[in-house]
Amino acid sequence: MIPVILSGGSGSRLWPLSRKQYPKQFLALTGEHSLFQQTLQRLDFEGMQSPLIVCNHEHRFIVNEQLERIGVEGHSTLLEPFGRNTAPAVAMAALQLLADGRDELMLVLPADHVIEDQPALREALEVARVVAEQGEMVLFGIPVKRPETGFGYIKATRTGDAGGMHPGVYRVSHFVEKPNADLARELVRTGGYYWNSGMFLFRASRYLDELLTHAPGIYDACALALERSQRCGNVMTIDSVAFECCPDNSIDYAVMEKTSRACVVPLAAGWNDVGSWSSLWDVHEKDQAGNVLKGDVMIHDSRNSFVHSSSKLVALVGVDDLVVVETKDAVMITHKNSVQDVKALVNDLDLKGRPETQSHCAVNRPWGSYDSVDNGIRHQVKRITVKPGAQLSLQKHHHRAEHWIVVSGIAQVTCDDKVFLLAENQSTYIPIASVHRLANPGKIPLEIIEVQSGSYLGEDDIERLEDVYGRTGEALLAPKLVVGG
Repeated sequence: MIPVILSGGSGSRLWPLSRKQYPKQFLALTGEHSLFQQTLQRLDFEGMQSPLIVCNHEHRFIVNEQLERIGVEGHSTLLEPFGRNTAPAVAMAALQLLADGRDELMLVLPADHVIEDQPALREALEVARVVAEQGEMVLFGIPVKRPETGFGYIKATRTGDAGGMHPGVYRVSHFVEKPNADLARELVRTGGYYWNSGMFLFRASRYLDELLTHAPGIYDACALALERSQRCGNVMTIDSVAFECCPDNSIDYAVMEKTSRACVVPLAAGWNDVGSWSSLWDVHEKDQAGNVLKGDVMIHDSRNSFVHSSSKLVALVGVDDLVVVETKDAVMITHKNSVQDVKALVNDLDLKGRPETQSHCAVNRPWGSYDSVDNGIRHQVKRITVKPGAQLSLQKHHHRAEHWIVVSGIAQVTCDDKVFLLAENQSTYIPIASVHRLANPGKIPLEIIEVQSGSYLGEDDIERLEDVYGRTGEALLAPKLVVGG
């Protein structure tokens, strides 16, 4: 059994904490580790192979860093140039496995779910393994606890038991898309329904056979994309031209709603998809008034609210059932009953070209991070942190000069034909069009203040000449990827 971890979502319903360049699966929302890391950690048991991870090309360095932190090795990664939903993502994974001569059971898991009961998960996996080995397409169903409009539903029947299927495994009768409130209440009253977890188990070849039968356009486009993709070690970069022709569709629509082999294994394991602020409120401990408080928060006469502060004091007085989330560059307030509409708000912000949906003020890079401190018409100030032994690309700018001031650590500076060291409280000037590089030769993080000045301060004014992370030339393909050195 090989885990296929789908890490391509943007988590827009958890804005403003979740941003496109650093979405919710990489955030530590429910504990010390991120949801992505927790997904991998819960699979550490006998019979589970090293994971295959499908993620956006833009998130590859975040994935590598988070894997390294929890000691996950031997994995392989598929880099999508853009999202095409779950059916193509799983197809690419299955095609790669077969190309490598591996036709294992694929345990398809979203990277952003919470599962509290590990023994129950293992028990469900063992039940599912038996029928998946027989060629069935297993979907893990969550027992319905309440009317919920944010999930899809699956109607399960017991005809599978009568036909000799493994006890506790049910045949799928039909799917119900995310219902309105009235229909959700009716489904709960009727009984026999499960929430669609988006977790699957099937053999790679079985999935591709079903895909070829029911969605041949996806199969053909993915097969061509794999043929044209570039592989370097355990990393496959999917060809963008071929993949762009692939239909955008989910596993449910493309295969599971059409195949006669779909079955449900119930999973009662404390599952939560953390798909909204109210679901995040559900999984946290609450005070006596039902509040979940994170960060610098003060409340008075307030109940059943979720409040998250990242950088400043947030105070609530005399309110109930609110979600309040503060970050350095945005504050979002909504009633708990309206949390599903946060996605619509993010879409409106995108239409207006607002940068707050793309990244935080603090932006992670493979060499470290930078934090935007101040912005003006002809100046910009950043706090830059470089990890020990790391370096930015060798680059130049055509429209701006830079001043670097070392706050802590040792900086190795390249400026045209000069290479020199700067210690704490020392500074240097990088003229317009100078070829330059910043590196940290020390054993502690390097922190500098960078003051940019010039006629144009856009992050696409970077011409990379050398880069140890393989990003040279990316500015020509996708300027948004070259942000911050």
